[in-house]
Amino acid sequence: MMRLGYACINTTLPTKFKTCRLATYHSKGAQHIKELTINNLKNVLAALEWNVQHNIRFYRMSTEIVPLGSHQEMDWDWWEDKDILQLTDTIKQFKEEHDIRLSMHPGQYTVLSTPHEQVLERSFLDLEYHDKLLNLTGGTDMIIHGGGKYGDMESAKIRFIKNYKLLPESIKNKLRLENDDKTYNLNDVLDISEETGVPICFDIHHYRCCNIGTSLAPMLDKVFASWEKTGIPKMHISSGKTHPEDRSHHEYVFEEDFKELLEVLDGREADIMLEAKLKEKAVLRIIDFLEKEKEK
Repeated sequence: MMRLGYACINTTLPTKFKTCRLATYHSKGAQHIKELTINNLKNVLAALEWNVQHNIRFYRMSTEIVPLGSHQEMDWDWWEDKDILQLTDTIKQFKEEHDIRLSMHPGQYTVLSTPHEQVLERSFLDLEYHDKLLNLTGGTDMIIHGGGKYGDMESAKIRFIKNYKLLPESIKNKLRLENDDKTYNLNDVLDISEETGVPICFDIHHYRCCNIGTSLAPMLDKVFASWEKTGIPKMHISSGKTHPEDRSHHEYVFEEDFKELLEVLDGREADIMLEAKLKEKAVLRIIDFLEKEKEK
C-alpha cells in the first residue's frame, strides 16, 4: 500500500525544532545542545503520533534534530547519551509498530561530486551524522543530490562515483540519489546509479523542470530496477508555485499532478513524499482525493 508523507514540520501541531549557532555552543556547552536535541526528538515523536492518527505513515525528519550534529567542533557523543537513546528507542519502536517509513535529506552542502577536499570531508561528516540518527530511529532513507557540475558534468559524475565508493556500507545502504530541478537530470543520476548501485529517488516535478527530452518510461524502468535489492522506491512530488515548471513549491500538490504521477507509476508500488508548503495539510488533501477516486 502506498505510503504518503511530508517533510519535517507539522503546521497543525505546530512542530518546533530548535537549533543554535556555534558561538552559543561555545558559551553554553553540550548540556544546551542536549536540551535542544531532547526537544527536537519529542517533536518528532509528536508528529509521528499525529501522523498515525491521520493515516500518514511516511515522514522526513529534520536534518537539525541534533544541532551542530556534524560539526567538527562538536564533542558531545549524543549517540551514546542514555536520555537521547531512550527517546530514539521510543521513536524506533513506534515506527516499527505502525509501519512508518522514516527518511532524512542532508543539506545542499553535502555533495559527493565536489572537487574540494574540505567540502568532501564535511560531506562525509554530515553523512555519518545522518547515518547515526537513522540507525537509532530505524530510518531507512538518506536522500542527496548530485551537487554541482563544476564546469564539466562528466568529471563531476566520475568524482561522485569515486567518492561514493569510499563510504561505509551503513551509509551506502541508506543513500538515495535524487534528480534535481537544475543540474543533475534523470539521465545523469541514472548514469551514476549504473556505476554505484545507488537507488534513484525520482522527483517528477524536478523531471518536469529539468530534462533533455528523453522518453520517461524506459528511464523509470531503470529507476525501479535500482531499488530491486533495497525495497519499495521512494519518490517525490510537488507542484509549481505559479506555473508547472516553476521550481518553487506550491502550498499544495494539485490533483492533476498527482494523477500524472499515478499514470507514470502504472500500478507499480512506491512511497510518495509530498514537498508542499502546507506539509501535512497537502497530504490530507491528496488522501481525500484518493478516497474519492476509489468511490467512483
